[in-house]
Amino acid sequence: MHFSPRIESALGAAMAQAGGQGAPPRLAAALDHAVRPGGARIRPTILIAVAQACGEDRPVLTDAAAAALELIHCASLVHDDLPAFDDAAERRGKPSLHRAFSEPLAVLAGDSLILLAFDRIAQVGAHEPARALALTQCLAARSGMPGGICAGQGWESEPSVDLDAYHRAKTGALFIAATRMGAIAAGHDAEPWDELGAHIGAAFQIADDLRDACDEALGKPVGQDAAHGRPSAVATYGVRGARARLRETLGGAIASIPACPGEAALARLVTHYAERMAPQPAAAPPGAGRG
Repeated sequence: MHFSPRIESALGAAMAQAGGQGAPPRLAAALDHAVRPGGARIRPTILIAVAQACGEDRPVLTDAAAAALELIHCASLVHDDLPAFDDAAERRGKPSLHRAFSEPLAVLAGDSLILLAFDRIAQVGAHEPARALALTQCLAARSGMPGGICAGQGWESEPSVDLDAYHRAKTGALFIAATRMGAIAAGHDAEPWDELGAHIGAAFQIADDLRDACDEALGKPVGQDAAHGRPSAVATYGVRGARARLRETLGGAIASIPACPGEAALARLVTHYAERMAPQPAAAPPGAGRG
């Protein structure tokens, strides 16, 4: 399943709108910096894959939903990188937005991307008003409080943290949005898709925790969880325990795919991402014992 052209086209339309006549040039450039070039675009890819697995019949609605979801994700990265949170110098191998454009423009860019996301869904709402309304509600719920990505960030300010609840909100929320929104865009019931999104989100977060602890080829600094005292699977279970939990979670993701016309193709996609996201153990140095 190669959805990159669809995703980039939908995001390109959004960027063209945001940078239209009368837009402040530096803020428009900041938005573009936040969105392009992108990462793996895994969330919109999953959304489109689920829509197709459910027998997609409104591609315009699917593409708008996919763009909206990725815009929310990009906005969250801009805000996460701010000095008030991670104070990250880099993102995706280039300067983080606040380093490249200033903190005020980073705040405005993140806010603008959030509003642009909902505007994209509203613009195609006339095609299927009930579906568009459900997409809007789903994206809002998984972005804010009490169980969206804002709640996930909020857990980092609590004196004690339920790791599962933290991961469900911080990372799992947008993956649940991806699976639910894909089903909604195709006119299907969203609820059966929650479990798949939750499993993928949990696996992605564990993999990210492992990479933060072990992988220097990230395009961002490693060791940030420990440096900022953030909860992580590695801190809770250790590297070996986190790897075992990742394998279990990925197995659960594939097993949780609901029965649908495109079930087999979707299982292949999830397996493909599972293989990509699972960090491999570092090779032992020459002469090291097997332990």
